[in-house]
Amino acid sequence: MKKKLQEKEEERQIKQEEEAGNKENRQDQAKNEKNLSPEEAGVETQTVAAEDSGIEAAADKVVAEVRAVEEKLAEMQDKYIRLSAEFDNYRKRTLREKMDLSKYAEENVLAKLIPFMDDFERALKHIESGENDALKSGIDLIYLKFSEFLKQNGIKEIEATNADFNVDLHEAVAKVQVEEAGSKGKVVDVVLKGYYFRDKVLRFAKVVVGE
Repeated sequence: MKKKLQEKEEERQIKQEEEAGNKENRQDQAKNEKNLSPEEAGVETQTVAAEDSGIEAAADKVVAEVRAVEEKLAEMQDKYIRLSAEFDNYRKRTLREKMDLSKYAEENVLAKLIPFMDDFERALKHIESGENDALKSGIDLIYLKFSEFLKQNGIKEIEATNADFNVDLHEAVAKVQVEEAGSKGKVVDVVLKGYYFRDKVLRFAKVVVGE
């Protein structure tokens, strides 16, 4: 019994010694950490500085990347605006060309019909001196319908007789002496009628001018 008590006492002493040793080791470690040498402190400072420098470099890289993306976005927006403006101009130009093509195609067709008016008028003048009233009435009816068709499609006769000679509307084919002073510089006779197509001269009037 006494022997067992002695063994327990020895075990207790051993544990106390171990705990005391561990405590001393921890105290020494804490002391060493507090009392770093200048070299060790410098190494630690350099490590922290290196870490800070790395963070700053990473931040600068991110900022540079953001700026690059912003510049690229601005460039793309500028290209988009330019392309949009160019497309709008192309669309308007194409539409205008289509309208002009349609207008001029119609103008060419109508211009080729004008000589038929001349022929109708010559026929009517010739028939007026004859005795065939039925033929004259038939041609006169066709002439009126044809004339109305041309008017509906924008063809209008250029007024020339007794009007002041205008190079923008008239083509002088001859000049004659006139006694009346008021007839000088005016159209005294129309050889061939002129016509407008809407607001454009389709054919100049061929006239005789007094002087």
